[in-house]
Amino acid sequence: MPSYLTRPLSRLVGELEKLPGVGPKSAQRLAFHILRMSDEEARALAEAVLEAKSHVHTCRVCFNYTDQDLCEICRDPNRDQGLLCVVADTRDLVAFERTNEYRGLYHVLQGVISPMDGVSAEMLRVRELQQRIAHGEFREVIIATNPTIEGDATAMYLAGIIKPLGLRVTRIAHGMPVGGDLDYADQATLIQSLEWRREI
Repeated sequence: MPSYLTRPLSRLVGELEKLPGVGPKSAQRLAFHILRMSDEEARALAEAVLEAKSHVHTCRVCFNYTDQDLCEICRDPNRDQGLLCVVADTRDLVAFERTNEYRGLYHVLQGVISPMDGVSAEMLRVRELQQRIAHGEFREVIIATNPTIEGDATAMYLAGIIKPLGLRVTRIAHGMPVGGDLDYADQATLIQSLEWRREI
């Protein structure tokens, strides 16, 4: 860190830089903003981070983030219990929920298969997905991974596991741009990708 920053400020900038999408300039901007906050605002921010870290964990069924045993979606009896949407992470689940169109259940893999990054299927929530399908009443599994090489590889791997169980397996349509992220897609694109999903 540059010597013109005091040690505590350098440390704050360094920690902020570790956040995804935050480069050195953004980290400095955020650090200076935090310094301008009142003590109460800074304390509220710190307490919110600590509270989230100590109380938020994954749902024991779908692996969405929750502060209870089951997440709100898994607890909702009005959701379509026969429809399961498999997503890479919770941000993708949130993106679909924002559309207000999908009313089924979810399964969060917590990543995608990526040999380049050393991520194998065994490191994801695939075994739990298999157990859930085996004990559930699902009629269709929608694979909603990003349209990237890793997302496509994960989708094909999952289809190979699920199809022999006799379930309909679909993949969201590529109204999504190739290489795009579900998290950044607009609602209309996500709705179309669900409506025009195809079997794999």
